[in-house]
Amino acid sequence: MRQISSLRFCAAFVCLYSMASWSAEPIEEVVVYGDFRERAASDLPASVTVLDAEEIEDMSVQHFEELINAVPNLNWSGDGHRAKYFQMRGVGELEQYQGAPNPSVGFLVDDIDFSGIGGIATLFDMQHVEVLRGPQGTRYGANALAGLIYMRSAEPTAEFDGKVELQVGDDGMLAGGFAVGGGLNAGDSVMGRLSVHYHESNGFRENAYLNRDDTNGRDETTVRGRLKWSSGEFWTFNLAGLYIDTDNGYDAFAIDNSLTMLSDKPGKDAQESVGASFRADFDGPNGYTLTSITGFADSDIEFSFDADWGNDDAWAPVLYDYISFSDRKRQTLSQEFRFVADSWLFGMYALRLEDDISTLNQGEYFDPGFNFADSLDDLFVSGYEATNVAAFGQVDFEMSDVALLTFGLRLEKRETDYEDSSGLTTGPSDTLWGGEIALSFDHSDAVTSFVSLSKGYKANGFNLGLVVPDEYRTFDSETLYNLEAGIKASLLEQTLQLNASIFASRHNEAQVRTSFQLNPGDPTSFGFVTINVDESDAIGIEADVRWLPSDNWMLYAALGLIDTEFTDVSVPSLANLEGRSKAHAPDYTLAFGGSYEHPSGFFARVDVSARDAFYFDVAHDQRSEAYELVNARAGYRADTWAASLWARNLFDRNYAVRGFFFGNEPPDFPNTLYTRAGDPRQVGVTLTKDF
Repeated sequence: MRQISSLRFCAAFVCLYSMASWSAEPIEEVVVYGDFRERAASDLPASVTVLDAEEIEDMSVQHFEELINAVPNLNWSGDGHRAKYFQMRGVGELEQYQGAPNPSVGFLVDDIDFSGIGGIATLFDMQHVEVLRGPQGTRYGANALAGLIYMRSAEPTAEFDGKVELQVGDDGMLAGGFAVGGGLNAGDSVMGRLSVHYHESNGFRENAYLNRDDTNGRDETTVRGRLKWSSGEFWTFNLAGLYIDTDNGYDAFAIDNSLTMLSDKPGKDAQESVGASFRADFDGPNGYTLTSITGFADSDIEFSFDADWGNDDAWAPVLYDYISFSDRKRQTLSQEFRFVADSWLFGMYALRLEDDISTLNQGEYFDPGFNFADSLDDLFVSGYEATNVAAFGQVDFEMSDVALLTFGLRLEKRETDYEDSSGLTTGPSDTLWGGEIALSFDHSDAVTSFVSLSKGYKANGFNLGLVVPDEYRTFDSETLYNLEAGIKASLLEQTLQLNASIFASRHNEAQVRTSFQLNPGDPTSFGFVTINVDESDAIGIEADVRWLPSDNWMLYAALGLIDTEFTDVSVPSLANLEGRSKAHAPDYTLAFGGSYEHPSGFFARVDVSARDAFYFDVAHDQRSEAYELVNARAGYRADTWAASLWARNLFDRNYAVRGFFFGNEPPDFPNTLYTRAGDPRQVGVTLTKDF
């Protein structure tokens, strides 16, 4: 009740000040970089959310998953600490997997492809974050069936500047970073920027068996660098590099779904990534642009966990001890060329991906009551290679002084090669196409609207394991059709920004991951497979508003409503899905809040988010509970320094972000819902110094 009351209070707070009529400086135009062209968000015929550096800093967040509550119809999951998989409008992967990596949501950091391994998304010195919802096949391709997340670090400038930040909080939280940049030569034709950040905490869990509070701890280091230079009148070059090392513990599940663990062998959730991108732009004298973008990433990912979640004392007299280790090595190399003119563009794209996984599962089980014993020592090694080659184009036609018709098309060829230690060798290929037709209207300098029809795609694949039935060994490609209309307005002398859209989508042959048991009564025949679901639908609304009623006040709200349904399911084992909504697709997502800054330098901010209950998975019918979260921040800002006190999850709301439904308690192993709790309340202090 206390959380609900707080929510009502904050809503009343926002409404009260929304009736004010003070004058303010206009809101700056937002530029979207994840499109083929760098252009204003108001000109893009798509549903997009852009969060800039000021917004990220004011919200006092450190990782992309903490921003998700502010984005309509966006959710996340991940078996480890951080968000690795994203779901937009109910479409996207839910958990870590083996085999052919092909996520539904594209994820780029400085033009470097990290799709499916988004856990490295730290936010210090980040210039902006863009979330483009709906199929982005004409913009990015096979990894953008549901949408695209584009993160761009702070760009170098000619003027020397920098900042230092220190954060201290409870649960052993300590974070610090610095960034510095400026011109590197006399003519400022060469500019650079370097940022370094470190974050650690004990991970909000207590391990009562080991008497430790750090078995779920976080240890994360981020280094980014950017270099920008001009050559002559027409050439501009950008080089970006990053190194990210997350060496986190993993001890996140308890039998009683509490924050007190009983594991005797806590796991690890670690990722070390090195990446770089090089971009060359030639701005021709006749208004055309040639662009070349080369991206490279090398990641080493380690994930392990105590599969029994307990210890010898907890399970006595039964001996129950299982652990799992996984090591994943992933490399990507991409190359893109674009030729852009005033009313058309053409491009080529190629991606080479190599993904090697080694998984070791060990354990033993002995029940003295039934004199039953079983043991496991299974090593599985797989190697996967994929090559994507695509051609894309876009043409604009001026229908009138206010109407613009856009055609976009992308044709993509995907070749794969796979082998594993079980003797499986395969190499499915696929030819895919996506496109978009959009009609945009400039009603005035302040109001634009659009209607669009787009198609996204994702390639076919295969299932791994010795017990996979032959009829489930492969699965088909999937497609997503999306019809959308929206309006974007800048009102009240550009102090009020409003974006709203309505969409309807049809998802054909959706790839869903579910469990099966080949032989009833034989637990060793239990496994997971990806199966095509014939048809599912979604309809929804997304809206966000940002208002500056005065130079001192900022108010915002973001709303996502969606109704999803599996409408046609022909696979008997998935018959229970028909008529059900998709997993990780809450009926509503809501965020609102505001900030106030006094002329003296004192400031305060409140952020409230809420989301409805949602199904955890397609393999069972267990749901989360609806929840609300409140974050708050207050402090003092001077010309070159600032200090603030902040609280995340202010009212210590207990909520679940992940859920499994299976038997994990000997000797009877009854099916039980086990949930992973979101972070509890955390309070801390931030100090920043600009120079």
